[in-house]
Formats: sequence, C-alpha cells, structure tokens
Amino acid sequence: MQASAVLRRNNVTVSGNPAGRVMVFAHGFGCSQSTWDLVAPRFEDDYRVVLFDHVGAGGSDAAVYDRGRYDSLDGYATDVLQILEALDVSDVVFVGHSVSAIIGVLAANRDATRFGDLVLIGPSPRYTADGSYAGAFAPEDIDALLDSLDENLLSWSRQTAPVFMGTPDRPELGERLADSFCRLDPAIARHFAEVTFLSDNRADLADVSVPTLILHAGVDAIAPLEVGQYVHAQIPGSRLVVLDAQGHVPILSAPGEVAAAMREHLR
Repeated sequence: MQASAVLRRNNVTVSGNPAGRVMVFAHGFGCSQSTWDLVAPRFEDDYRVVLFDHVGAGGSDAAVYDRGRYDSLDGYATDVLQILEALDVSDVVFVGHSVSAIIGVLAANRDATRFGDLVLIGPSPRYTADGSYAGAFAPEDIDALLDSLDENLLSWSRQTAPVFMGTPDRPELGERLADSFCRLDPAIARHFAEVTFLSDNRADLADVSVPTLILHAGVDAIAPLEVGQYVHAQIPGSRLVVLDAQGHVPILSAPGEVAAAMREHLR
C-alpha cells in the first residue's frame, strides 16, 4: 500500500518539532486521537508528535474495515508498522493507552528496529481472570458487556463510560468518554470490543526487547493494578509507575501526571 494511502486510512496527523524524536500516540477502545489532546501538545516543543485513528474510529477510513484483518490485535499492529514505514521513522517513542498498549507490544515484537521506547498506559494482556491471574472480569461479565453493546450502543456508552473513567466526582469526563463511544459504528465497535476483551497476549510480554515504561492508575476497574504489576514482572527490564489517579483513562483525568512520568522516563 502506498504511503499516502496508509496515512489517509488511519487519519495520521503530524505536529510539533520537525527535528525532534518521533512520539506516536495510540488511543484505546472507543476513543480516537482526540483523547490525547491533554497530553500530546505537552510534547510538541521537543518531539515530532504523530497521532492516528484505528480503522473504524475517529476520522479513519471506515470503508476499508475488514473483519478478517481485524479479527485479532495483530491486524492493528500491522497498521502501526505500516504507519511507521509510511513515515519512514525509527527510534519511535510509542505511547499506547489500554488495548493500544498491547498493540504496541505486538508491533515492537515484530520489528523492534522501529521502536526506541514503549510507554504502556493501563495495559491489560487479558481482561478475564484466569487462575492466579487477576483479570477484572469473569467470562460471563464479558458476555454481558458484549450483549449490552449489541442491544443499544447509546445506552451501553452512557452506562459504561463512567466505569471506564472511574471519576464520579468529575462526571464531565465520563460524559466526554460516552460521547466518544457514541460516535462509533455499532458493528465495528462490537467487533473491536470482542477482539479486545477476549484477547490473551500474556505470552507476548516476555518477548519485549524495547525499554518499557508502564503507567497504571492506583485504582482501575478495567485493568486492576495487579494486572499492571503482572505486565511489569513479565516485560524484562520494564519500569512501573503507579499514578496517583483513579480510573482507566488517566490521560484525561490526570494528564499532567502522565506527561511528567513520561518525561522522567525519557530524559
């Protein structure tokens, strides 16, 4: 695929310092690149900032959505690698939130030469509990979540977004996230949710060879802190920072703390 087509497909935008190191931000499920608007601008003086939308989200070209390609997170990892190739960049700081943290892991494992650092925010390689693994959900919880999404995206969004945010004292953040969920194509949202919440990428963590920072909120109903600790234990040489924040979306609820932890890691 031609570089221009790749960049259009994923609605890639580039800003910041043209001579700076490249920093790529990848959004989580139900979101778009606009979710980064409280974090990404803080790096534009020093970095070449790259934002994009996963196919089916934001301003991406939903017409090219292919259920076969995106039937696993590997399809999204392929997109990431194609974006980096289209931009002809390496030594990239890849910043992935939620499911995109694992997408970044998969992409870096396939071609570590493109990556200089991984920043994983709220990563979860598996969302359901499994023996001693402390996933946030039981299998029946995931089934209920997917059934609810099938029935009514609007209702699902309004009910689920506040749980993701985990900031009942700041309801405007839950409303913002719900609005983002509501802009999804229902069929794509359902498929991406199934792929996200039924994935199991625990075995991929040990293969990470790129310096890795893990940022995890102290309280997170979607990916408990025990999951962040598990990811840290499995990725060789990784560093874990527990944020003084609540909820699964600290890039909205605590953007300054997220940015400060990133700068400390990258200095």
